[in-house]
Amino acid sequence: MLKAIRDFLELIKFEHTIFALPFAYLGMLLAAGGWPSWNQFLWITIAMAAARTIAMGFNRIADRSLDARNPRTDRRPLVTGAISIRTAWIGTLIATGILTVAAWQLGPLPLKLLPGALLCLFGYSFIKRFSWLSHFILGFTDALAPAGAWAAVRGSLFTPADLPAWLLTALVTLWIGGFDLIYACQDVTVDRRDRLHSIPARFGVPVALKLSTICHLLTVILLAAVGWVMGLAWPFWAGVIITAGLLAWEHSLVKPDDLSRINLAFFNINSYISVTLFITVLAALWIK
Repeated sequence: MLKAIRDFLELIKFEHTIFALPFAYLGMLLAAGGWPSWNQFLWITIAMAAARTIAMGFNRIADRSLDARNPRTDRRPLVTGAISIRTAWIGTLIATGILTVAAWQLGPLPLKLLPGALLCLFGYSFIKRFSWLSHFILGFTDALAPAGAWAAVRGSLFTPADLPAWLLTALVTLWIGGFDLIYACQDVTVDRRDRLHSIPARFGVPVALKLSTICHLLTVILLAAVGWVMGLAWPFWAGVIITAGLLAWEHSLVKPDDLSRINLAFFNINSYISVTLFITVLAALWIK
């Protein structure tokens, strides 16, 4: 059993959850106007980890035949047989149960929103089979984290006072969608061969990189809008400037004729951004 657990955690790269948590924490901190209750913090953390586990676990299950035909992914554990389909399904379903308990603990609204969240978490893996909007569906699925955390703390999501939650949803959608456009550039040949839909495969790498730049410009604008609407203090604005600089660095690393540094741009820089925003938002709320 311990080996199965270790194998499953390796399958979904569970250690990367630490870089995804700031998505949810941004919504949590801004909704609370500071630090929420420890009970809310605990269950938001559990919900975020469970949601990512569901998304990654099911994605590996759904894409295993596609992964086997892609040189970049043909060594993934489900492809090689290092992990069984049964183990992957058990881990994914356990995570679904944990997310359900977390939503129940966080209040009536998160529980009501749970079916829609599960639809996105399980469904986004199939979008690339029929639409090149898959990058933004992935972004929106990730953007459910700050929206869900906001709903958990405030108990509302659909009033004028909840505008910052929707700004966060939009900026995370564009942020994630923008760097997924960059990441998808390395699979153009395979996507075209297998008739998978992506913007790089449909319109070409140069167009995808230009669209990614536009997405990240809009991300910075929306981030500034959050600060303006909520009247956040100067540390937040320092975070906006740092984020803009990191995004500019990310785009400088990737060229249409040189994709060799995609992993640095995709994993490292975006991790720096998420941690930077968490720290600067927390500092801005602390000194308000």
